[in-house]
Amino acid sequence: MEDNRCNWPTAKILGGSSVINYMIANKGVVEDYDRWAEMGNEGWAYKDVLEYFKKLEKIEIPELKSDTIYHGTDGPVHVTRSSFHTLIAEGFLKAGEELGYSTVDYNGKNAIGFSYVQSTIMNGTRMSSNRAYLIPARDRKNLHVTLESTATKVLIDSNVNRAVGVEFTKNGRNITVFASKEVIVSAGAIGSSQLLMLSGIGPAKQLTELGIDVVKDAPVGENLMDHVTFFGLTWKINASISLNMLELINPLNPYISDFLVNREGPLTSAGGCDALGFINTKHRKKHSGLPDIELLFGSATFKEEYLFPEMLNLKKYLRQEWGKYAGTYGWSIAITLSKPKSRGRIKLVANNINVAPEIVPNYFDDPDDMKTMIAGIRAAQSLSQTKVMQAYDSRLLNITYEKCNYEEDSDAYWECVVRTISSTLYHYSGTCKMGARGDPTAVVDPKLKVIGIENLRVADASVLPEIVSAHLNLPVFMIAEKVADMIKTEWKIL
Repeated sequence: MEDNRCNWPTAKILGGSSVINYMIANKGVVEDYDRWAEMGNEGWAYKDVLEYFKKLEKIEIPELKSDTIYHGTDGPVHVTRSSFHTLIAEGFLKAGEELGYSTVDYNGKNAIGFSYVQSTIMNGTRMSSNRAYLIPARDRKNLHVTLESTATKVLIDSNVNRAVGVEFTKNGRNITVFASKEVIVSAGAIGSSQLLMLSGIGPAKQLTELGIDVVKDAPVGENLMDHVTFFGLTWKINASISLNMLELINPLNPYISDFLVNREGPLTSAGGCDALGFINTKHRKKHSGLPDIELLFGSATFKEEYLFPEMLNLKKYLRQEWGKYAGTYGWSIAITLSKPKSRGRIKLVANNINVAPEIVPNYFDDPDDMKTMIAGIRAAQSLSQTKVMQAYDSRLLNITYEKCNYEEDSDAYWECVVRTISSTLYHYSGTCKMGARGDPTAVVDPKLKVIGIENLRVADASVLPEIVSAHLNLPVFMIAEKVADMIKTEWKIL
């Protein structure tokens, strides 16, 4: 990456990062949430959260509508499956079958296996939290949304350690609003931790060094997690049965008009991701339980000079290497570490909301993460060698990586390449960790109340005590639904 930095974007828009994500609808598995409960988070086991996943969901995949054990049918968030699939994506599912994996509903009883992607999409277009929740409620008299505004501080009465309001800026003005009941922070794993620290809640030493009065010494910003993803595997094929990035954006081709007029075609898919597979590399023959690798299948090479290189902040030589294959038919697998052991941190560098904090992901800090990633690469290689994929003469693209002068295909070679071209899957989480009161690593309790501060909660991906083996959009919606019920019960609003 340029300057050895990954791009970590966040969205400042109604709907937040659900407006820029890949729209993959994914809940996680039983073990994900049961582990939360085992860590001291009473009320967050799978049996407790499933009802909220069902509450938020409106499943529109015909064969899944009858599965009311795992799916909801009347929620605000539409979950569907694109009607468009490439033949090479069909080959990916068949390749999984060759290796002994079933085609599964990964949001049902068992996630281990392969599947076409389930998406938060309605009528071919994105189903963001704004579209699902805010737009239907915008005419309520008790709702006011202020645009182009930046929260700068949670106001806390230090005499009683109680949140009483929020300061924010808008159009150059400083504005203060007071809370009649409580303050809820939902600014994401980066924004929520930054705002709490600027409000005096965080590591005392760090805050003192920046001249911030310490209200509560707490491990805010620690426990940063992400699904680090390796984007280096692409195979070319001998048939035009995949997507071609240059053809997709060519206005002379029908793809754009198919989308605009009929809401059909490849532009209705989840960010170009056609299918996926969840596997456990340590227990290949066990096709249930907790996955440690996700194989994100792309029906295109993703090797060109502009879109993906810009997203990944690639160095110039890699943009040129990738650019050699622009227009090539092929397929790609992005390998995602589903349950990373490494932990990073968010650290303030200034007493100013407009100065971005220091983000230290610590990818592959734990050696087991690299071992698991390489095992994921080996699994992808096995897929490429199946009969169905070799029927298209699938061949790994030859990319030269500077400083990776190791024996080709050795573990040392792949470790070097992984460190060269891995990046975020935009699943930042954990920086305001949920835990039992008395857990020294916890920032919020199981009711998402900031420990030691009254009338203040955090409700977003930052509260995850351990990252789930899923894309985080639906889990965050679930958290919001669950905490909404907690709040209504506590304030007797039900």
